[in-house]
Amino acid sequence: MAGTKARWRDAGWRAMATALLFLAAPAMAQRVEGDRAQARGAYQAEVSVRGQGEGERKAGFSRALAEVLAKVTGDRGVASRPGVEDALRQAERYVDGFDYRQDEGMSATTGAPTYGTTLIVRFEPAAVDDFIGALGLPVWPQPRPKPVLWLAIDDGSGPRLVGVAQADAARSVLDRALERGYRLGLPGGSAAEQAAVGAIWRGDAAAIARLSARYSPPMQLVGKLYRSGGGWAADWIFVDHGRVLDRWTSQDRNARRAMAAGADGAADALARRYAKAEPIGEPGRYRVAFTGLEDARDYMRLVAWLRDAPVVQDATPLLASPGRLELELQLATGMPGLMRVLDEELLEPVGVVGPGAEPGATPSFRVR
Repeated sequence: MAGTKARWRDAGWRAMATALLFLAAPAMAQRVEGDRAQARGAYQAEVSVRGQGEGERKAGFSRALAEVLAKVTGDRGVASRPGVEDALRQAERYVDGFDYRQDEGMSATTGAPTYGTTLIVRFEPAAVDDFIGALGLPVWPQPRPKPVLWLAIDDGSGPRLVGVAQADAARSVLDRALERGYRLGLPGGSAAEQAAVGAIWRGDAAAIARLSARYSPPMQLVGKLYRSGGGWAADWIFVDHGRVLDRWTSQDRNARRAMAAGADGAADALARRYAKAEPIGEPGRYRVAFTGLEDARDYMRLVAWLRDAPVVQDATPLLASPGRLELELQLATGMPGLMRVLDEELLEPVGVVGPGAEPGATPSFRVR
């Protein structure tokens, strides 16, 4: 046994995992006529799928979990962080329920009606939070602020302010903000606010901040959208309590996509400032002992937990004796990260695993 690389992805374990997942599969919601399924909140997401088959659904779960993690953490690139890829492959473990919606649209080229299927996935908040905490990912706290969007658009006939009455003109940036887990507000569009278009076009963030004092919170996303070459460009400034957090420019042949990038930049600026991560230790190889293993069932329960723990990337048996097993665990985090996903119904810490541990001490856990 010693010297043999422990892998938890062999065919036998996959078969067992498949059976367990089938027994605990998330339920598809029952809907009544006129009740439109849609994602609500940070822990729900919508993704387009090609059908309602199992393979397409599982792939949809993975994409939906990536969206939820991006919303909760504020990090658009969270899917590429260490340890996250494994969770995305097992996204079904975090699903609380799901539903489908049939959407009708129109082809932009032919005008013919189009039909698509959308998968709406609801994830278990506590499970997602535990996973995020275990990997030491940042958390963008709730509730989140609702910055005011001061957007001026010039389509060739002169710049005009987008106020509440023209909300549809800014739909792509408003919707993109919702996808990133926050909301944008619009000014009322009074005569004084309409006159502020010049300040927007000059990039005078201070003048806009003063004009926006009647709105709460004191945060502004200031943008101007204009034609550029064969497409569109938008210049953006994000202001928080009078301080410019970021400036950027977005360009695209499509005006809606150029506009939507404003919401991404604002979310990135907010997350950089307000999202915090808790310490979880350094990734590496750790020697860990497990005691109280009385029979094969205890070993199977332990192996199943190690296989599914998001921070455990690999395990190598080092020493085995009656009732005791020592493993070298390859962790995506340190021991604090492992403690965050500890199954307390299965394992009880019996050795020092915190900051006060003796140098070289082997953390140990007893199987209940």
